[in-house]
Amino acid sequence: MQNKLKGLIFYSKNIKDNDLYIKILSSNDYINSGMVYGGNSSKKKSIYQKGYFIDFISRKKNENSPSVFTADICKPYISNMYHDKFKLNALASVLSLINISIFEGQQIKGFYSGVFNLISKINNQDKWIVFYCEWLFDLLRFIGYQIDYHLNFDKKYFDLSEQEFTNLRRKNCIEFPHDFFQNYSSINYSNLETIFSVFENIFSKNHLENINYKMPESFKDFKKITLSRLR
Repeated sequence: MQNKLKGLIFYSKNIKDNDLYIKILSSNDYINSGMVYGGNSSKKKSIYQKGYFIDFISRKKNENSPSVFTADICKPYISNMYHDKFKLNALASVLSLINISIFEGQQIKGFYSGVFNLISKINNQDKWIVFYCEWLFDLLRFIGYQIDYHLNFDKKYFDLSEQEFTNLRRKNCIEFPHDFFQNYSSINYSNLETIFSVFENIFSKNHLENINYKMPESFKDFKKITLSRLR
């Protein structure tokens, strides 16, 4: 069986000598996993890297055998990121969040295009941190835990205990940075810290606790670097 698709490599692991086990978020919004024989060799290493978009073919000898991939790199090329450690940390955090948000056999329509657009913006734009923050809340929506800050613009606070917007300043409420998402003009420490806090609160309590996972280290590292730059 053979399928031709576009996709993003978001996970890879060395197997034996030069072989790789990889996971691909494909353009049909499914996770494809399998082997790349010789994928860590000098000839193929430049193709099978986490964060790379590829045109790939998946083959199986039979139903019980693992998929075997062959691929070529395709756009968007992310070479711009390799001279910017901040962007590389952002990419690593996105890949780690994908890895614990969608599972093999699960299809979330529109998930791939959202990731594609985000990585393209991180790669090519200056104020990409805005789109990163928007994507965090899009991610919550994709996996079923939406907080609609657009419809709740008139409510000043977000209650971390009840996970809802409110105009009452209760014990676990924080002021939500609506202006940040309205005009993108307030990229500062306070706003970013709040966005990270709201995302982590909802993602951890409603998703990670259900699958017994912790917030990935790549995300925590990116959060720390981001807030340090703004402090």
